[in-house]
Amino acid sequence: MITLEPVIEIGQRCIRVEDRFVPRCGLRGGHLQTLFAYFSNRPNHLPPAEDRFFSVEPEVQVLCHCHWHPNRRDRATLMIVHGLEGSSSSQYVIGTANKAWAAGMNVVRMNMRNCGGTEELAATLYHSGMSGDVGSVVQTLIAEEQLRSIALAGFSMGGNIVLKMAGEWGSRAPEELKAVVAVSPAIDLSASADALHRWDNRVYEWWFLFALAGRMRRKEILFPERFRAYPVYAIRSIREFDDRVTARYCGFAGAEDYYNRSSARHVLEQISVPTLVIHALDDPFIRLLPESRELLLRNPHLTVLESEHGGHCGFLAEANGYDGRWSEQRIVQFVNDQLFHSHP
Repeated sequence: MITLEPVIEIGQRCIRVEDRFVPRCGLRGGHLQTLFAYFSNRPNHLPPAEDRFFSVEPEVQVLCHCHWHPNRRDRATLMIVHGLEGSSSSQYVIGTANKAWAAGMNVVRMNMRNCGGTEELAATLYHSGMSGDVGSVVQTLIAEEQLRSIALAGFSMGGNIVLKMAGEWGSRAPEELKAVVAVSPAIDLSASADALHRWDNRVYEWWFLFALAGRMRRKEILFPERFRAYPVYAIRSIREFDDRVTARYCGFAGAEDYYNRSSARHVLEQISVPTLVIHALDDPFIRLLPESRELLLRNPHLTVLESEHGGHCGFLAEANGYDGRWSEQRIVQFVNDQLFHSHP
């Protein structure tokens, strides 16, 4: 296993970050961590972005917001992938991007297809298994920008996607790819969809369904020949949405086929780049099954930080010398650590 040093440099400051996550006082519990992290804004000191469109398939583009330091080729680049119904403007993306930028990294904030107000750029939907889109952007950045060091960080759905891409690349991963980090990754999609439908998680499920229904209405307006009107607001669960909508338009036999084929767990053993997985046992709806945990622990290239608390993409610790966004800090630390080891 890779051992992390509990020190990270941010600009001119050295910040101590413990390996063990300790929740902020008054925020112990998965729901509190999840909701407080979601509704609290991060300061944004990023410079203006270069908005860049990448062709990932014929007639399909994705939008990325790129922040470049001078001599970008000599800097590490962190590419951040958001979660379900998130975007490049999601607060965890902004928070992580700011920390990476302050640490001297270039930052690429990626929107998955249709996200970030880009529905008109693709006559298709996105889903939790679209690792090829991430891989295409990485390959294009390496080829066109001659980047020497690139790392991937994904949250929730994005965590599953970056792990899946790393596993599909396996030993053939680009030599420029130095690290991968997944926070609260949706590795076990079927179990997580069922957990979302529990009574105590229905507020999350309703929010996702409302957002997905709105996106489908916009797609029907933009591409009436492709998307037929469907009473999406009548759907009562994520599993039902995936069975009736995602599977239908993305080429799956049904929800279970989609969950099975899109999960990164099938390729975890093939990951060959240094990878960090951060997961909380009190995550309200992301489930990490024992067999998946075993696959993660079996791969010597993977480090797993599994804490008792943290919620879903929460991980709010005391603001002791930094803002307390523990997982965001760990991402930057892990990437810096791998760069140090790869350039002795």
